[in-house]
Amino acid sequence: MMPRFSRFLTATVLAAGMIAAPGAFAADFNVCQVTDTGGIDDNSFNQTAWKGVLDAQAKLGVKGRFLESQAETDYDANINSLLGGQCDLIITVGFLLGDATKKAAEANPDQKFSIVDYAYDPVIPNIEGQVYATDQAAFLAGYLAAGMTRTGAVGVFGGINIPPVTIFMDGFSWGVDYYNKQKGTSVKVLGWDPVKREGLFTNNFSSLDDGRAFAQNLFDEGADIVLPVAGPVGLGSAALADELGVEKLKIVGVDADLYLTDPEKKHVYLTSIMKRMDATVLQVIEGAMKGEFKGGVVVGTLANGGVDLAPFHDMDAMVPAELKSELEAIRKGIVDGRIKVGG
Repeated sequence: MMPRFSRFLTATVLAAGMIAAPGAFAADFNVCQVTDTGGIDDNSFNQTAWKGVLDAQAKLGVKGRFLESQAETDYDANINSLLGGQCDLIITVGFLLGDATKKAAEANPDQKFSIVDYAYDPVIPNIEGQVYATDQAAFLAGYLAAGMTRTGAVGVFGGINIPPVTIFMDGFSWGVDYYNKQKGTSVKVLGWDPVKREGLFTNNFSSLDDGRAFAQNLFDEGADIVLPVAGPVGLGSAALADELGVEKLKIVGVDADLYLTDPEKKHVYLTSIMKRMDATVLQVIEGAMKGEFKGGVVVGTLANGGVDLAPFHDMDAMVPAELKSELEAIRKGIVDGRIKVGG
């Protein structure tokens, strides 16, 4: 990984080299992003949020740059280094930046902020939170996994026990439960109990070795489909599935469509639970440019495309047509409110 200053400089140069956008109003609009740990190219939430800035560069003509946080101790320093008027909008990425973003926003009320994966109650006027109903898409993934397992057990583990992680684990578990109720089956979920709020956590978002080890443990307990909700940690799980073979172990990705962002191991992904941070980031940037920025919350759902289930890609032929039809019916039921996602 390049030093943080170098990465920041590179992104700024790339932004300056982008094709100028159509609107003159965008010429001097600067968007600055502070990542969580894991890197800008984490194949997960940092990278997906940054794609929203890149899309804004291409479509709206903004200038974008980022600072990487190598550790949680970097949060305050990185945000503070962007203050002073050079950033029209500062976007922070990740639940763990909530306190640092709040402190900076309250000390600088004229600076516009947006934070991915966090919302404040009460609302802070100069922060727009971006949150996601990922349990809706995870519910679909859980139903799918329950319909695809050959062993009768699926597994899940998280990075850190925080709401943006456990919401995936909740939805996945509820989807399996729904399948069992509909089909009279008893597929087990290993690694998370949504009632007791207890489960498996690596306590980091960076160790591929942990991703391999946790997936191996779940596989040894009988799981043939594993959902790692831990950013780049999940790449270690994918490596294990690649070695074992997808007949024995399949992976469900999170945040981005990992079939596309992890091309070397793309064949191990049954699907991915997509958190469309790029869509909400672009929405917030466009609103700020148009003078429509207001403190509050932007929520990504199945209905507005803020969350979704990725295509099955190479495994499409393995998924029975009946199961595909059931998933589509469940999606419609969630969107129109007939099916409630929750324990």
